[in-house]
Amino acid sequence: MNKIDYHHYISGTIKLGVSFGVVSLLARWVTGNTILSSPETLIQYGLIGGIGYSLVGAFCLILFGLLAKKINGDFPNQQTIGDVLQQKLTANGYWCMVTVLLITSLYSLFIQAVGAGIVIHMIFPIPVFLGMLVFLTFCFFIGGIGGMQRLHQLAGINVTVIFAAVLIIPVYFFIQEGIYPVYDGIKLYHPYLFYIKNTDAFWFIFIAIFVFFGQILIDPATWQRVFILKKSKIRLTFALTGLIWATIPLAFSSLLMIVLFGKGFEDIYSLFPELVNKIQSTVLILLFVVFCFSAIASAISAELTATTSLFVKNIVGVFHKPTNEEKWKYTILFSGAICLLLLIIVSIQSPAPVKLLFFFGNIYAAIISPMLTIILSKNVQPFIVPFSAIIGASGGSLFLLVLDDFTAILLSFAISAIICLIVLLYQSLINKRIASQ
Repeated sequence: MNKIDYHHYISGTIKLGVSFGVVSLLARWVTGNTILSSPETLIQYGLIGGIGYSLVGAFCLILFGLLAKKINGDFPNQQTIGDVLQQKLTANGYWCMVTVLLITSLYSLFIQAVGAGIVIHMIFPIPVFLGMLVFLTFCFFIGGIGGMQRLHQLAGINVTVIFAAVLIIPVYFFIQEGIYPVYDGIKLYHPYLFYIKNTDAFWFIFIAIFVFFGQILIDPATWQRVFILKKSKIRLTFALTGLIWATIPLAFSSLLMIVLFGKGFEDIYSLFPELVNKIQSTVLILLFVVFCFSAIASAISAELTATTSLFVKNIVGVFHKPTNEEKWKYTILFSGAICLLLLIIVSIQSPAPVKLLFFFGNIYAAIISPMLTIILSKNVQPFIVPFSAIIGASGGSLFLLVLDDFTAILLSFAISAIICLIVLLYQSLINKRIASQ
């Protein structure tokens, strides 16, 4: 392994076109959060919330695709988001933003691991620790050691399994039971799902745009793929990814309706074992189980590769220039430490994925304006630009004492946006004064 150039771990060996680019992005963004949060959103906010969840994800991916072409064009020789930050920020600003990136990356890995732990507990009658040990060991060898090249080899299989599950299983059931019995059953037992004047659902959708877009905007795994996509295909690739991704949460929510239509339920997670019993086909049950773990393992492996690359190249690499052999050693140690930490934490506690998603919502919303400033500006940005994300997130979090979660997230975005706007206006005035002299 030490003889392999570390460049292949970060970027693989090929440039991606539209088809494989879509497959690679879907393998990253069809996650445990997609599997668990989409039906939970459906139950909490009704059909409007469920549909909105899908549309928000699609919109944010398409929107980032518009920026991705500029990123690829302006930084053609870079490999990671850390490379760009190092080029566009002062030293203090760089470390500020890299710290935020490392924290949010580890947090995102934690969300995926929680999803895996919940699914293991729901489907298999084994201790979560044992199931997570096997699962994270697999992710360690694929993402921690295998890197981008190994992820590319498995991406096609992963996406095939995902679409086979979300298409075949609902069709199989609805052919057996019919559509109208399902509709009538849901209308009888859960009429709130069809309530279309749910203002909370629209408020959720609006705030989710800020959270999802901020998450994509600082996702190291997505940035890695931006740099290995063919420049002329980037916008189309992200547009198709968004449109295809939108169908997956909806299809997965339809799987839960198979169980919902005839009865009430204790909580959303209690429905998964019942779904397995409802399918009544060994092949389809196996397909469903493989789908769940394939999607979650792919997402964790992609994030593990990206976070490890960020650490080795953009943190360790800043202090000294490691040899190729040292880079591999740091990669194995760091990715192994992350997997061990996830194993310990998830075995102790597994909170709800939707709550986890919005727990860091203030940071994701506050990071939008600084990142847009960094991407769209031509000059090196001062420390206050990346630091505005911390100010915004902290300000929004403080107001949680008097505001609800969604309003606090919006406030975090507003604070950082105002600071960045002031900086841009100040820079504009300085440039005009220099030009006039």
